[in-house]
Parts: sequence; C-alpha cells; structure tokens
Amino acid sequence: MGAEDKESESCFHGGAFFEGIGVEFNNLDEKDNIISADVLDAWFPPAPKIQEEIQSYLPWIIKTSPPTNSEGFIKTISEHRTLNRESILQGAGSSDLIFRIFNQWLSRSSKVLILDPTYGEYSHILNKVIKCKVEKFELRREEGYILEINKLREKLNQKFDLFVWVNPNSPTGLHINKNEVERLLLNNKSCERIWIDETYVEYAGRDQTLERFAEKSNNVYVCKSMSKVYALSGLRAAYLCANPKNIKPLKQITPPWVISLPAQIASIYALKQEDYYLKKYQETKVLRDKLELELKQIGIDEIIPGIANFIMFHIRNDKYSASRIVNECKKQKLYLRDLSGMGASFEDNAIRMAVKDINTNKKMIKIFRECINKFN
Repeated sequence: MGAEDKESESCFHGGAFFEGIGVEFNNLDEKDNIISADVLDAWFPPAPKIQEEIQSYLPWIIKTSPPTNSEGFIKTISEHRTLNRESILQGAGSSDLIFRIFNQWLSRSSKVLILDPTYGEYSHILNKVIKCKVEKFELRREEGYILEINKLREKLNQKFDLFVWVNPNSPTGLHINKNEVERLLLNNKSCERIWIDETYVEYAGRDQTLERFAEKSNNVYVCKSMSKVYALSGLRAAYLCANPKNIKPLKQITPPWVISLPAQIASIYALKQEDYYLKKYQETKVLRDKLELELKQIGIDEIIPGIANFIMFHIRNDKYSASRIVNECKKQKLYLRDLSGMGASFEDNAIRMAVKDINTNKKMIKIFRECINKFN
C-alpha cells in the first residue's frame, strides 16, 4: 500500500513521535528523550487528585465496567457548567461525537461550510466518509488568517445544512470573541445547524464558552473535548451541549459504556479542580509569549498571534522548506507539525509548534535553531 493510499484511509493528526516509542509501546522509556510538539497535548500533568485516585484504585478501575451512560460525568458537567443534564451528550473524545453525529445528520446531498484552514478531521469525514458537498470559507494568509464576521454572515445566507466553526481555530490559534459569535448566531436564519468546536476555548477564558447559548438555541451545538485543556488526551472523553430536544435523538445512537471508567473518573475530578487548571492556562500564556519571542530572535517573523497552547508560523527562506526543517528536527527527536496541505494558503512553509514547559521550550529552540543554521 502506497503513502497516498494510507493517507486516504484516515486523517493525519501528527503523532509521528510514536516512531521513537513504537506503536506497540516497546520503548516507553524513550518518552523522556522525545519532544512531541507535533500534537497539542497539554504540557502540564493532570490535576494531582486525578493521579492519586486512579493510582490508588488502578487494579479495580481496569477490571470494572464504567457507569453505562456516564451519569456522574454528565451530572458533574451540569453542576460545574450550570447546564441542564438533558442538554449534555457524552462521547469518547470529540472524534467519536463528530463521526457518530455527522453520519446521522448528513448525506451526499448535504451542503456543508467549513473554515480553511481548520482542524483536519472535519474535512476528512465530510469529503472522504460522507462525501457531501463541502464549501470552504477561506482565511487568507495576507490577512493574518483573521475571520471576517461580516463576510461570514453573507456566506451563511447561502443556506447550508451545517456550518462547522472551530473557535479558537486550529492550526492558527485565533479566537473570535463570544459576543461577536452570539450576534452572528442570533441573526442567522439560513443555516440548519451550526457546530462550534471549543477544544481550546479555556485558553481564551472560561467565560468565552457558548454552552449556555447552545442550550437555549434551536440549531447551535457546542462540542467540548476534555483532552487538551485538562491534560487527559490519552483517556478520550468529550461532550456535546445543545438544546435538550436536539440532544434527545442523539442519545439513541450513543453506545453504552462509550466513555471508559478511568476517563469518567479523571474527567469528573478535572471538572472539580478548576483552580489548578486556571493557573495552568495562565502559565501557558507566559510560556507561549516567551516561546514566540525566542522564535523571533532566531529570525521567524511571521508568527500568527494565537491564544492556545501552540504557535503557528511561516518560514521565509529560499534555502529551506517546512518539510525539510521538520524532517531535520526529527533526526534530533524534536517532532513538529508540517502544515502543508492543511489549508489553501499553505505551501511548504507553515509549521505548528506545541507549547511545552520552560526547559523543553529551550531545547526546542536550540534544536530548531541548529536545524535552520544547517541550511544557511
């Protein structure tokens, strides 16, 4: 099977660092020698209470079936987000929700609008799985990938079955303020459903979520991952928030035990440890700002001013390309994300780098500088 065939089977999400660890996990000791900055897992550990509880009861947790319908998970979300329990649908990560629900909603005749660039899984399921009609709302490099609300409002008037909006967006990290989003949504009459992916919204501020807006709306759905902002990527948990009447039919296609027991336990304790995570979001901003400054100091001057736990930037040099730099860094066990092919504005010149702890960031900059200097 060729590389193109492999690519068509699933969406590429990075994770190349498993080349060093092994997909059968034969070299787990190598995790401390590898910098996995090609995926956007949190640089910080889960809240201490999560680790304590899971480690204390690990044998029982591994062998025990979880609550069938994630009742405690839903109850905790309801209490900590001030939401109706009937407004919440559980999922084994956002990808589970995307695949399960989009396949229910859409057919080949459906017309869907997505941003470009944006999270690649949406383009994959729409174009290669459902094979519906997909239009892209282009975010232009020359405009800094900023989403122009008035232009988007005009586009939505063309009547779509679904609009997918990742906010903050990935891979740019740019965020549209909640007030602007709400004004657009309140005036939208043409789009049947609007799906808002808030995977990174806590980095913008917890007050920026549209969960309660979606709960009262007739056609807005907010998808929330527990992975990136709670340091739980390996456990796979997420939820969808919408009007109870819209959630009800989706419960019928939700499998029992969809979220594992360790994931339910960790997610519940994460939601109860808000102060710990708020501190980590503040630290992330400091780390990101410092990492941006260090990138500028080595000659990277086209950096997108995102707000999440990653930095997207363009390189401008005839002597090297993004793919060449990424491959060179990989030789030194630094894994970055080459964004080529992820958006219409991307040629072989866009890279995304996850924010890590201060010492790892220093190592990344050192390796990145050395790799660039090889081509100068």
